[in-house]
Amino acid sequence: MRSAGLDLVKWTAMLTMVADHLRFLWPEADGLFVLGRLAFPLFCLAIAVNVGRARAEALCSRGNIRYLGLMLVFVVLSEPAYRWLDSGSQTFSVMPTLLLGLLVAWAVHYPLMPARVLGLTALLAGWLFSEQLMYGLPGVLLPGAWLMARRQGGVAWMLPCLLAMGGNLTNSWLLGHLLAPVTVLTLMAAALAIPVGMLLLRHDDWRVPAVGRWGYLFYPVHLLVIKIVS
Repeated sequence: MRSAGLDLVKWTAMLTMVADHLRFLWPEADGLFVLGRLAFPLFCLAIAVNVGRARAEALCSRGNIRYLGLMLVFVVLSEPAYRWLDSGSQTFSVMPTLLLGLLVAWAVHYPLMPARVLGLTALLAGWLFSEQLMYGLPGVLLPGAWLMARRQGGVAWMLPCLLAMGGNLTNSWLLGHLLAPVTVLTLMAAALAIPVGMLLLRHDDWRVPAVGRWGYLFYPVHLLVIKIVS
């Protein structure tokens, strides 16, 4: 069923992502970088919510196959656009991290051996290629951590907060300047994304435009648009 709260999470993630990428037009706008730290944890929350709504015994459902297929397609489509915009980046686009995070979330949600194998494979890939993945291994773990926190509550909420901050510390500059104001603000924004995401999810009574499958296309297209404008 359509969830206005989930659509609100997706809109917020997309808008803060665009704000972050506007730094390619205004490199000195550090505030946009900080604001953009909300985006990735919110995208991970959207994955966790979608996975958590499925029946726990239906891993090989038509919906899951379509979900995985769309993610794979846009992993491939997004990389050239990302490379064109940020040719000096040492990492892939964010899409491979989200794809591996989906597999980890499946392993958390489905008590089935195939799901566990997929999840362990994703964890191994996240560990081996952590330096090449945006947000590294913490980013791969974040969707599964969202699922666990929403189920268990309490101190479990510390896990997605810590992983959201840890994902940003895969940035070598931030890791080397832990006491710099921009680093402190970045880590605060990453941690704040967790309660913000939960607050947004509760607003099912709001009228929010639906984010359909066109949302996948939004990522590479907005990268191309920013590159053309720049």
